Amino acid sequence: MSAANVVGLDLSIAATGCCHPDGEVETWKYAAKHGDLRLRYIADEVEASAMTCPDLFVIEDLPTHAHGAGITGMVHGAVRTVLLELAVPYALVPPATLKKYATGKGNADKTAMALALYKRTGLELADDNQVDAWWLRAAGLHHLGQPVVDLPAAQVEALAKVEWPEATA
Repeated sequence: MSAANVVGLDLSIAATGCCHPDGEVETWKYAAKHGDLRLRYIADEVEASAMTCPDLFVIEDLPTHAHGAGITGMVHGAVRTVLLELAVPYALVPPATLKKYATGKGNADKTAMALALYKRTGLELADDNQVDAWWLRAAGLHHLGQPVVDLPAAQVEALAKVEWPEATA
């Protein structure tokens, strides 16, 4: 079986974390002061990432209480539109599900997420955007049967709550 090409995205208008199919991570920061220009920049970055032929994008969803509200919701709309136009499958992982998958606790904070990553992989990333993006990619790979970390069954079971698209991997 060939390795799946999965991209993890932690979306934000100020700094988006991206974990590419090769496992490299980066934070997209935007010089534009105007929010709508930042939306275009994020959409362009996602489109460029989609052109690398990923099988699946895994995106941290908005918290349940924030659906449809705020600037981050606009970022989600811009990104999902690009992926829909390019026919690239994507999955939305609720924050509590991602935290449970990574740490075993659905209410874990940013430090716990980074510590879980370090303990499992030895990776120390630049910021929490990158940490979340890394875990999102890992969740997608786990779903596709290609786990990059060994996790307890209870943590892996958290992924059953995600509505996964049919991926091409």
